[in-house]
Amino acid sequence: MRWSSGLALAVLLLGCSGPHDSVQESLDVVLIGGTVYNGLDEEPVITDVGIEGDRIVAIGNLRDHPADLVLDVTGLAVAPGFIDIHSHAIRPNQSRSGIYLWPDAENLIRQGVTSVIGGPDGRSPLPIENDFAKLGESPASVNYGTFVGHGTVRETVMGYDNRPATDAELQQMRHVVEVAMQSGAFGLSSGLLYAPGSFAPTEELIELARVAAKYDGIYISHMRNEALGLLESIEETIRIGEESGIPVQITHHKVMGAPMWGSSTKTLDLVDAAIRRGTDVTSDQYPYAASSTGLLAVFPRWSLEGGTDALKLRLEDPAQRTKIREGIVFSMINERGGNDPSRVSLASCVWDPSLNGLNLADVLVQRDIEASIGNAAELIMELQYAGGCTCVYHAMSLEDVDRIMLHPKTMIASDGGIMAPGKLRPHPRYYGTNAKVLGHYVRERGLLSLTSAINKMTRMPADRININDRGRLDVGAMADIAVFDPDEIIDKATFDDPHRYAEGVHHVFVNGSAVLLNKEMTGARPGRVLRSRVSRPAT
Repeated sequence: MRWSSGLALAVLLLGCSGPHDSVQESLDVVLIGGTVYNGLDEEPVITDVGIEGDRIVAIGNLRDHPADLVLDVTGLAVAPGFIDIHSHAIRPNQSRSGIYLWPDAENLIRQGVTSVIGGPDGRSPLPIENDFAKLGESPASVNYGTFVGHGTVRETVMGYDNRPATDAELQQMRHVVEVAMQSGAFGLSSGLLYAPGSFAPTEELIELARVAAKYDGIYISHMRNEALGLLESIEETIRIGEESGIPVQITHHKVMGAPMWGSSTKTLDLVDAAIRRGTDVTSDQYPYAASSTGLLAVFPRWSLEGGTDALKLRLEDPAQRTKIREGIVFSMINERGGNDPSRVSLASCVWDPSLNGLNLADVLVQRDIEASIGNAAELIMELQYAGGCTCVYHAMSLEDVDRIMLHPKTMIASDGGIMAPGKLRPHPRYYGTNAKVLGHYVRERGLLSLTSAINKMTRMPADRININDRGRLDVGAMADIAVFDPDEIIDKATFDDPHRYAEGVHHVFVNGSAVLLNKEMTGARPGRVLRSRVSRPAT
């Protein structure tokens, strides 16, 4: 059946309340008797959903309608597939990881995630068209779209130089961003904590955001500082939006470091004040009081100029090493370190997997060294010199997590990616983000309503990047659907045991194809490349 006849079928079905003997077409899939959430923060309806091809073609009484696959989903929630707007599904220069190594994306599918948006934190592959082509030839189980990363753009043009761009270099960067937007990027991401993005003045971000704005993109930022400089970083993000005319998103909105705990009241006041002025500001968040990033996050920014080799030379120089140590000690006390070496765990040290899962205090004790902040700083420099590690930093307050989650402009995003059980000790957000919100924050704690949580995972992120045929259960929408038990769904991944799949999702459809059926992976990989709808400057 072609799409036009499917739409006619939907209209006919919705216009009738009795049997539909006059309708001859057979549907591909019918979901019977589920509690249907359309993606808005409004009450669900118990009804049936019909799928033909890759679209939802009918919502209404379909109980007696013929279909190739009929699933009785009575008592289950039928929701739009979840959209992860901050995903590391593809990492630049790592072709044997993420979506390419584990295209079934089981850790995401078992949470109900059907689409991921990559290129966050200022890092994206370039040109983005290369990955689009690869995924077009060898699809994954989930849909994939991306932002263009400011840090990658800057590195391409300027390397790791700690200086403002020349006019010629800025023009080159504008061109790279424009090409990416024309290829279908959803906007410009920045990672202003990380080199070389951290070397850019605000004015550079404003200029590049103006390019993305011409294509109806958004600016999504890992801000310059999420600890002592948090409020100033929020103000910078808002300024970029106001001066470039682009919608902005504070990504993984958080408050790092005990000295700042409770400051989410102030960050959200800044967001609300900007909205009242007419600035389009939103946030996303993962539901944990711990972050995860590399060891370089606690190094002083100046020490990262020139890249890895230059940092090694500085670490070999006694005077510069002492200065770097002072910066790391400051960060460990006031920002990501929680003032306790045991609060920093090593998630992935590729060069020495035996370290994975140990915290800094564990490593120091094994070496018969006092687990002090100063000694932890020395260890961090040693580990980075040897090859670096990804870490989990326990330095946030659950009260701030709650407050940010409740804000009406906050959506849910993992800041994780695609992974399968192995020897790494990743942050549990890879396996549990969406299920944790639905199971813990909604059912167990009652912090959010189920309708609000689903809205924050579906229609909000979809509308934010203008993919208006996903993130919703409407006739004509793409058939990305998650069917789960609200009384059963829960995350099982923990910081000590992160490689555990979420439970409670029964069926998942991506573009109309079942990738999870009766809680079993089907092996189908119907994911598609998601591109911005604007390939020419908006008028």
